[in-house]
Amino acid sequence: MILAQIPFPNLDPVALDLGFVSVKWYGLAYLLGLLIGWFYVRRLLSEARIWPALKAPFAAEKVDDLLIYITIGVILGGRLGFVSLYEPGYYIANPLEIVKIWRGGMSFHGALLGSALAIILFARNHKVSALSTMDLCTAAVPVGLIFGRIANFINAELYGRVTDVSWGVIFCNETIQKYSGGVCPAGTVPRHPSQLYEAALEGLLLFVILRIATHRFDSLKSPGVTAGLFLIGYGLARSAAELVREPHVGHAFNIGPLTAGIAYCIPMIAVGLLMVLHGRRHTATSA
Repeated sequence: MILAQIPFPNLDPVALDLGFVSVKWYGLAYLLGLLIGWFYVRRLLSEARIWPALKAPFAAEKVDDLLIYITIGVILGGRLGFVSLYEPGYYIANPLEIVKIWRGGMSFHGALLGSALAIILFARNHKVSALSTMDLCTAAVPVGLIFGRIANFINAELYGRVTDVSWGVIFCNETIQKYSGGVCPAGTVPRHPSQLYEAALEGLLLFVILRIATHRFDSLKSPGVTAGLFLIGYGLARSAAELVREPHVGHAFNIGPLTAGIAYCIPMIAVGLLMVLHGRRHTATSA
C-alpha cells in the first residue's frame, strides 16, 4: 500500500546559465568536493600527533600539486571507467561520444582507479609514501561523495527501484521532461531516493567512521589502513544501496540480486581487507 507519493522538487540540473556557457550542479559538486577535500587534507597534515613518529608524510604546500593530480585522475578515470565498465558497445560504435563528458556518464570505480594511479605518480615524483597519500585522500573522499550523490538526486539520475514506502519519490516533472525529450526516464511511479541513501551511507556515515579511525584509533600511523577501511566501507555501503537502486539496464552482471555496482565492489572490499591486514601487520612488526 502506498502511504504517500512525494513529487520530485522542481530542481534544474543547470545551476547557472550564462547563455554562452551553463554551469551544472554536477560539475559544482565535483568542484566543491575537490576543494573541501583539499582543505581537509591540509588540515590532517597539520596534525602531527596522528602520524607515525609525529611527523606528516609531506608538507602542506604539496597538496596543491596533489589536487591537480587527483582532479585529472578523477575526470579521466571516471569517464573511461564508465565507457569500459558500463557502455563499451555504445562507445565503440560512437567513439567521439567519449569526450562529451558534459552529457554525463562517470563511474566511481573508474574514478577510484584513476585517482590511485594519480596518487602513485604524485608519490613517485615527490618521493613520498604512496600508502600514506592514499590514506590522506580516502579520508577526505566521503565529503565529495555527499555532494556528488546530492547532485545525482538533483539530476534525477541513478534513482532507486519502484517502492511503496511512504517516502518514495516520483522522479517526474516539467524540468525532467525538458532535458529528457519530453519523457520521464523513471516513469511516474514512486521510487527509492537511492541517491540520498548513498549520500548518507557512502558520504556522511563513512566520513564519521574514518574520522574516528584516524583520530581515535590512530589508523594513519599504519600506512594503508585508512585507505583499506575506506575501500571496505564504501564497498559495503554501495552494495547495500544497490539492493534498492535501479540496476544499469542490460548489464551482464545483473544476475539475481547481483548488480554491476555490487560486482565492482567485491574486489574493492577484498583489496581493502588486504590493505588493513598488511598495514596492521607492518605496524606490529615495526613496534
